Amino acid sequence: MVTTEHWHRTKTTLKEFCGLFGVYGIPNAASIVYQGLFALQHRGQESAGIVVSDGTEIRSFKGMGLVGEVFSRHPLSEVQGTIGIGHVRYSTTGSTRIQNVQPLVAECADGIWAIAHNGNLVNAAPLRTMYQESGSIFQTSTDSEVLVHILADPMYRLRPRRVERALGELRGAFSFVLMTKNTLLAARDPFGFRPLSIGKLHEGSIITSETCALPLIGAEYVRDVQPGELVTIDATGIHSSRFADPPQHYAQCVFEHIYFAHPDSFLFGKNVHSVRMYYGQQLAQEYPVEADIVIPIPDSGNSAALGYARHSGIPLDFGFIRNHYVGRTFIMPDEQLRKTSADMKLAVLPDVVKGKRVVAIDDSIVRGNTSSKRIAYLRDAGAREIHVRISCPPIRYPCFYGIDFPTRHELIAATKSVEEIRTMIGADSLGYLSLESLLAPFDNPHDFCTACFTGTYPVTPDSTHAKHVFEKV
Repeated sequence: MVTTEHWHRTKTTLKEFCGLFGVYGIPNAASIVYQGLFALQHRGQESAGIVVSDGTEIRSFKGMGLVGEVFSRHPLSEVQGTIGIGHVRYSTTGSTRIQNVQPLVAECADGIWAIAHNGNLVNAAPLRTMYQESGSIFQTSTDSEVLVHILADPMYRLRPRRVERALGELRGAFSFVLMTKNTLLAARDPFGFRPLSIGKLHEGSIITSETCALPLIGAEYVRDVQPGELVTIDATGIHSSRFADPPQHYAQCVFEHIYFAHPDSFLFGKNVHSVRMYYGQQLAQEYPVEADIVIPIPDSGNSAALGYARHSGIPLDFGFIRNHYVGRTFIMPDEQLRKTSADMKLAVLPDVVKGKRVVAIDDSIVRGNTSSKRIAYLRDAGAREIHVRISCPPIRYPCFYGIDFPTRHELIAATKSVEEIRTMIGADSLGYLSLESLLAPFDNPHDFCTACFTGTYPVTPDSTHAKHVFEKV
């Protein structure tokens, strides 16, 4: 483990939070991958891509925008193939350009490889530099491309267990779905930061970032890809191998349960909706208040608000109505777009909150600007008191594993006390979920990464090329 005291200032590299979907042995693979990506749209709204193979030819379709927008320009109904992978992307920094849209497709000496990645490689920069200095040319600014160069390197390509050896060189958070013209592969980093699951559809196989995509295509959940495991699916069946020994503890991202994952997903052994309900119940126990209504900040606050209302006995109502044609503002790549979309995303119902003592449940406070605006909207609509409850602890440290928590001086909880935050956002009271309650729903709480709350990082970032800048505060 390493703590923040070990660095002061770092440089930038690209990191991503994304959704992956793959199929093997399924007719009309392109259409099934499209449906899977549609179910995972909440994991990335910047770009989308699909790569399909019919066993002899690989075809790639990708573009900037939402899944429906991208593939309205690339009709998939006539695309033949029984193997396919897809990717929806949200880049947390780096250039927004078509070259970075995944899956990445590269032709190596032994054929074409397609790669889709969710996470952030903390040692991507030195690996990239090593290959560039030996003459390799990179086409993208994404850290995912280093795996392409390792796979193409004769040191790995000509040796047994080639893919396992290549994956063993990577450090950080990664779930990968890879494809050749006749094989589908899936891998998860040894710490298990990001989710990845296996499903079954008739006689074919599915790989997905979240289980919520499976019932929407009529598939069944089989199991998770295990941390440090490579799953290979080909004409001979499904094969499992390990590319890394398991660590003493895993580091599954608890923020998946707080915010990112869909409520109906089964993630790290637990249903997301049930965990968020528990968080709301614990908030009601830790921070009771006399109030007239409980309202969620849609959508990630919905389940926690229901839990708070049930435990406290305060009625649940909808003080905000979400415009579902505006995407998830937290995972938009541009800061100004985040601010503008936050204003458009929610509308207050004055008849619900006017004259009321309101408990507003949200998943997190990052910079504080959005929370201030939402409280101001409630005040303008006539709310008499506003009590804010947050279903995670204060976020005080940046994330190096694929979530866009900004430089530490931008994180409001890194520089301000809870009382100072309450004053800044204009709430009558403010309560954050305790770290103990955050981890309580899980059978093995030590298997979760809480670095953004505690500053203790399970995998050491490369101190020269990590994403965020640590500054003394």
